[in-house]
Amino acid sequence: MPKAIVMQQTEGKPGKVYYPLKVTDVQTPNPGPNDLVISIKAAALNHRDFFLRQHLYPAPSFTTPILADGYGVVSAVGSAASESWVGKSVILTPGRGWEEDPTGPDSPTGYKINGGTSTLELGTLSEVVVVPEAEVEVAPAHLSPAEAAALPLTGLTAWRALVTKSANALPGRNILVTGIGGGVALNVLQFAVAKGCLVFVTSGDEGKVAKAKELGAKGGVNYKSEGWEKELKKQLPKERPFVDAIIDGAGGDIVKRAVKLLKPGGVIVQYGMTTSPKMDWNMSANLQNLELRGSTMGSRQEFKEMVAFVNEKKIKPVVSRTVKGIENLEAIDSLFEDMRKGSQFGKLVVELDGGDGKSKL
Repeated sequence: MPKAIVMQQTEGKPGKVYYPLKVTDVQTPNPGPNDLVISIKAAALNHRDFFLRQHLYPAPSFTTPILADGYGVVSAVGSAASESWVGKSVILTPGRGWEEDPTGPDSPTGYKINGGTSTLELGTLSEVVVVPEAEVEVAPAHLSPAEAAALPLTGLTAWRALVTKSANALPGRNILVTGIGGGVALNVLQFAVAKGCLVFVTSGDEGKVAKAKELGAKGGVNYKSEGWEKELKKQLPKERPFVDAIIDGAGGDIVKRAVKLLKPGGVIVQYGMTTSPKMDWNMSANLQNLELRGSTMGSRQEFKEMVAFVNEKKIKPVVSRTVKGIENLEAIDSLFEDMRKGSQFGKLVVELDGGDGKSKL
């Protein structure tokens, strides 16, 4: 029987508990008329998966396979689905319930994300999945299985934050990307550079700033330095000595820093708050007409646009590390430890083909 990885329930309070992982057998599902049967070849971690294991994310499930990102090959189709899908390499949309409304999810039942919850019984750390044919895109041919698996969730989040919400993905605009090294931040960097923006980054690790410059960043600073915003301001072009938009996933004191960097009417796009679930807003930000725009994931239409752009510009998501084999629990757990320590630069990926080399399909 095909295998999958699920969380195992144990006692403990949210934030204190850490659910172990276990291998489970799954039934080979029968496709509905418009469904595709997909053999998953690679699946990628996101921070929500780490939060789920700590019960810091809503509706954790102990029967739904974990992980939202997946790359695979179509092995069969339903009676009404196109036979042309068979044999094609695809990536899965990471969520459901948001077709095209630019303002937010348009489904009356809300937005649901793949992996590890009871709201959507689909996770990608499974050797076989069944999804509607409308919920996949052909994988960009220039990407490896690991790179393709690394793209969906962070690529979508980055695209919406930069292109839709900031409205500053334009040639010559100065974009600050905080916390470089995570998947979303790196995708924002790659997309912004490809759009002709001048990108600046922050990190608590000088090595990550250096790697970001290799990917096209014009400059960067260590956010652990006192008054880092002053150092960053010195790096901005003399003809445009301000930041047009900040794409931030940390929260914390970013507004205090932003008032010293952003142009009047500048934008902070907030796609995460890893520092704390609260942040301050001050009067200086109001007086400068700054805008704070929250952003989470994105629509099916934005996903399609993002994949097309990756194809056009031949962008390759950064993969920090991969492990092989769905039953290699120790190695899979080590990826979560990378995330706990914040040591990764790029995405963390499980390649399902590998380990003992046996196929369960």
